[in-house]
Amino acid sequence: MRRECRRGCSSRKPSPALLLAALGRGPQLSPDDRENSTRLFMRELNRLGVTSCVDAGGIGEAYPDDYATIAKLAKQRQITVRTAYSLASDHPRGEANDLLTWIGNTKPYTGDAYYRQNGAGEILLHAADDRSNFAQPRPASANGFTADLSALVTLLAENNWPFHLHATYDETIGPILDVIERVNKRTPFNAPFWLDHAETISDRNIARVAALGGGIAIQDRMAFAGEAFVERYGAERARNTPPVKKMLAAGVIVGAGTDATRLASYNPWVALYWLVTQRTVGGLALSTQNTLGREEALRLYTAGSAWFSGEEKTKGTIAPDMVADVAILSDDYFRVPENVIPTIAADLTMVGGVVVHAQGDFASLAPTVPKASPSWSPITVYGAAHPPVVAHVDAPPVHVRGGAFGAGCCPGG
Repeated sequence: MRRECRRGCSSRKPSPALLLAALGRGPQLSPDDRENSTRLFMRELNRLGVTSCVDAGGIGEAYPDDYATIAKLAKQRQITVRTAYSLASDHPRGEANDLLTWIGNTKPYTGDAYYRQNGAGEILLHAADDRSNFAQPRPASANGFTADLSALVTLLAENNWPFHLHATYDETIGPILDVIERVNKRTPFNAPFWLDHAETISDRNIARVAALGGGIAIQDRMAFAGEAFVERYGAERARNTPPVKKMLAAGVIVGAGTDATRLASYNPWVALYWLVTQRTVGGLALSTQNTLGREEALRLYTAGSAWFSGEEKTKGTIAPDMVADVAILSDDYFRVPENVIPTIAADLTMVGGVVVHAQGDFASLAPTVPKASPSWSPITVYGAAHPPVVAHVDAPPVHVRGGAFGAGCCPGG
């Protein structure tokens, strides 16, 4: 469908499903190229000051075979981004078999401070998955998923496995919490659980998560899809999407992330820009009532997120007995203008006291980085990623469903 905006630009609504299908038909990398790619991606995250990540669970990744590359790097002590990984089922209607297999051959938190197993999720049951493309109508969950989900959650609770679920819309979150509450009454959880995304979670369901001692991991998807959300659901509903301040006020444990790499940028500074401004990368002002202070936003990204890998006592703050991870940034995050935040990088990054990235004044300390392979790798053509550009806050307004907002391009473009 083609649309026109008043500034004379045009756009087509892209289909994420078509894009992902096309990427899936690309050439498969050799084991050596996979190792090279993984090392370079970790170095790119180090360039942005990232020293740890919580992987939500990869669809299309079979455990343990497709984890062989990063497991090998862990054994070789070549991990430069501490990784806590979850296991997600890639087999609709075969989720229980997958879970039983995982329970039989691994345990949560198996590994070390650089590479460790982190439970199950974010896809536990495909029938309960509400894929989020705000340019399209909300998907209807399959009928009767609660019985199957209850069996899976019961199995996790009985084996003390942490778990988390992809849940975008409140219409899905309500039935999911019904299941979790019933299972918890029969088999109280001795391991954490959390929801991922929760863009439209209601006040009532926020309170239910808090009462259960659960967490919510939010991501900056609205920074990229805010225009589409406003067009479909209206500007008023977007003012608290996701309602992060209400989550914090209710006592919910909140961590921040990026939902990288298929649905958003892996750049944490874009996420921090969105948290403190509530603007999309196109400049659309979503809210003035849901913004966070810079320190609070950074805390969600560090100490807040450490809870989700069970590492809140060892990382996330600068204190005795914490891991020796540090980044010296290119700019002062607390003082630069808001639109400079997405361009921040690290001049020096250390993981476990070891320099894993250095540039500028610290360039002499830079470790050797492998040359990209294969020869057709985009890095060999375009070089490293370029700093993101966000629309100026004084950009001319674009009309979006009855309201005028500052934006750098037409909605959904």
